[in-house]
Amino acid sequence: MKVPQSLRNVDQDAVVRTFEYDDGSVIAVDFGTSAAEISVDVVGSTAIILAGDEQFEFELPPEASDVTARNGVLTIEE
Repeated sequence: MKVPQSLRNVDQDAVVRTFEYDDGSVIAVDFGTSAAEISVDVVGSTAIILAGDEQFEFELPPEASDVTARNGVLTIEE
């Protein structure tokens, strides 16, 4: 699964990683301690992220099956 372009340029403090497994892949975006409380809302194929005082949105990859936010980490699973 490819990381959406808007997630590649989220924030200089955010760490974006992709993990590939036999049965799918996971994109994990760690916003760090500055945005320990993040929330995500999915409307259609668009994810809306609130991280601290920032809000941004991006199109989910077509193969995304689950999007969660916990402890400052956004996870997109295939």
